[in-house]
Amino acid sequence: MTSKTPAVDVPPAPDTINWLREPAELDRWLERVSGERLSLDTEFERVNTFYPIPGLVQLGIDGDYCLVDPEVAAASTRFKEVLEDANTPKLLYAMSEDLELFRHWLGVEIRGVLDLQIGAALAGAGFSLGYAKLVESLFGESLDKSATRSDWLARPLSDAQQRYAVDDIRFLEPMYHWVRSQLEQRGLEYALAEESTRFAEELAGQEEIADHYLKLRGGWTLSSRQQGVLRALAHWREQECRRLDRPRNRVLADALLIAIADRMPASRRALADIQGVPSGAVRRYGDALIELIGEARDADHANIEPISPPLTRDQQTLFKTLKRQFRTAAETADVPIELLAPRKRLEKVVQDQTLSGQVFFQGWREQILAPVRANIEELLTS
Repeated sequence: MTSKTPAVDVPPAPDTINWLREPAELDRWLERVSGERLSLDTEFERVNTFYPIPGLVQLGIDGDYCLVDPEVAAASTRFKEVLEDANTPKLLYAMSEDLELFRHWLGVEIRGVLDLQIGAALAGAGFSLGYAKLVESLFGESLDKSATRSDWLARPLSDAQQRYAVDDIRFLEPMYHWVRSQLEQRGLEYALAEESTRFAEELAGQEEIADHYLKLRGGWTLSSRQQGVLRALAHWREQECRRLDRPRNRVLADALLIAIADRMPASRRALADIQGVPSGAVRRYGDALIELIGEARDADHANIEPISPPLTRDQQTLFKTLKRQFRTAAETADVPIELLAPRKRLEKVVQDQTLSGQVFFQGWREQILAPVRANIEELLTS
C-alpha cells in the first residue's frame, strides 16, 4: 500500500443511532445533499430468492449518519432523485450488489457512483480488498463483523447490528479523501469516476437475459443447433426465476441446461431419462420445455454467437506473452493487473486477435499501457 496515513480524521462513532422513520423526514434530510458526497450502503437478504430483499439503507453526509427502513426509502421521492442525480457523488464500497438491489427494488440506475474498492485498487492498496481490512490498514480501527450474517429483515435490529451498519458508511468519506490524494499523486484523479461508471454500466448490461447462455462456459462443445437450444433454455430459466423469485439452481442448474441442450429430448420420457433432471422439474416444466426445445431445434442458428471455447495451446502461448506486457505496465503503475486487464477480457483479445471493442487503450488504461502499446499491437499482428 502506498500510504497508511489518512489525510483526514475519521468521524467518531455516534453516541446514538439516528433513524429516519418517515418519508418526509428522509426528504428533508436529503435536501442538504445537493452537490455533496453521499455515503451509501445497504443490507439485504438473498438466500432462497432470485432478487435481493432490502433490509436496511445507510446514508451519511459530512459525519452525519442515518439508518432508513426499506419502506421509508421506497416512499421517498427525493431519495430516488438523489440516486439518479449524476451530479451528486455516491460513495460506495464493492457496489455491485447494491446497484443490483436498487435496480430491481426501486427500478433505479444509480448515477455518479464512486466505488472505493475500485479506488483503493487504483491507489495501490490491492485488488478486491475487503472493507474491514482497508479500514484497519488506513485508520487502525478493527471493525466488529459479528453482525455480517445476521437477519436484516427482523425488527428491531440489535444494537450490534445498528453499530455495524453505521460503521459500513462511517469510513467512506475519509477513505475517499485518501484515495483521491493517492490518485492525484499518480496523475489518475479522473480514473475513479471513469472506472466506477464503466463498471456500473457493464453490470447493467449483464441484465440482458437473451444472452445469458454465453455465461454457461461448459456449453462450448455443443453444436450451433445445440447452443441455440441452450440459449432458449437459459432465456426461459431467467424468465422463470424472475417470475417465481427463486435462485437459478432451484429451477434448473447450469449443468442440467447443458445436458438437456446436448440431448435435445423430444418427449417428457426422454427428458426424464437425462441423468440429474429432477422428476419434479419434469412434472412442472416438461411440456413447456419439450415445446421450447422443438422450436429452438428447428430454428436457424447460422448467426448465433458461439460460447467462447477454452484457449488453444497456441492461444495460451500468446495469452501468456501478452499478459507479461500488461503485467509490466501494471507493476510500473502499481495497479493490480486484475483491474487493468481482467482475464476474460484478455482472453477475448487473444481469441479475436484484435483490440477492437475493448477498453485497453481508452481512458486511464491508455495512460498506463502507453509504454507497452507498440509491443502489444505487434504481438497481435505478427
